[in-house]
Amino acid sequence: MNNFKKIGMTALAASLVSTSVFAGEITVAGKAKVAMEGHSGTNLHEATTFSMGNQLTFTGSGELDNGLTVSLSFVLDQNDDKTADKNTTVGSRNAGSPFDSHSVTVESDAIGKFVFAGEGGSSAASALDSSAAGDMWDNFDSNGGVKVKDSSPGDNSISYTLPTLVDGLAVSTSFNPQISSGINDNYIKTAGQAAVKGNGNELGYSATYTGVEGLSLSYGVTDLDRLGINADGTTAVAKGDQTAWKASYAYSSVTVSATNTEYDITGTASDQEMSSYNVSYTVTDAISIGYGQEEISKTGSVDAEYDGFTASYTAGGMTVSGNMQSGKQIAHATGTAGEVDYYGLSLAFAF
Repeated sequence: MNNFKKIGMTALAASLVSTSVFAGEITVAGKAKVAMEGHSGTNLHEATTFSMGNQLTFTGSGELDNGLTVSLSFVLDQNDDKTADKNTTVGSRNAGSPFDSHSVTVESDAIGKFVFAGEGGSSAASALDSSAAGDMWDNFDSNGGVKVKDSSPGDNSISYTLPTLVDGLAVSTSFNPQISSGINDNYIKTAGQAAVKGNGNELGYSATYTGVEGLSLSYGVTDLDRLGINADGTTAVAKGDQTAWKASYAYSSVTVSATNTEYDITGTASDQEMSSYNVSYTVTDAISIGYGQEEISKTGSVDAEYDGFTASYTAGGMTVSGNMQSGKQIAHATGTAGEVDYYGLSLAFAF
């Protein structure tokens, strides 16, 4: 792997020498979106809430005289980095920085594709860990539901996709040269101790095969190197990995997909596994429906279970979508407090 990295970086450095300046343009994409959602359960009765989409994506690219294509992507999304749950004030929910995911891409057929993500990057495994059912768990975590852990590298991470070696096969790597404080729940800590900054370098690999019509198979693994705090206040490095795979097959109007992701830290209770499947059916060019299930397991606890239906209607640039979902044992605990239903409806206009 080190040889691959050296070859790729040498080719990139050589290609960037003695190139002329090029002029490009920045384009903006977004959509007008209004949504409503709500929860209900034995011990939970929340009023329906309404929201409006507030995300714009700026992109631009140009080709150098040496054949390299350089691209920029920048997302504006005001509340992306803020915790917006039922316990926060309106002012707090609307106080987030507008700057969100941003990256620079350098690519060509000869050298492959390098992506430097200033924010919003993915590791080789986390790029594959979205569930087949659409991450239903994310609609329940603000009500005490469990969150899925991953190896997302966070800020200033690097990914590299090799040039095409075999038709239908894409091979990628990811590298996280630094771990920022407070990423997700990936830090090991004892009660009363705050998470501290890690110092590990994390490397990942993935492969995706699409050589058979209608079939897609992907597998990825990323090393974990997390800095934790012992009971006596001293630090200790916890090592492990995240593995993820996904498979889907589309035949005529039916698509069946399945996913699995496993987060494993050696010698801790942080191990977690999520499995999911989904079946979708395209009724017409405008109407589609689907059903999916998710299961999140943790050693020594009951599984958190989710299932739900989705439906969407598209006409021109307008899309109406809705879903109804149900969660059980959403906090890895039995009882009616862990049984919650969710419903959502959105109307979006692309521009």
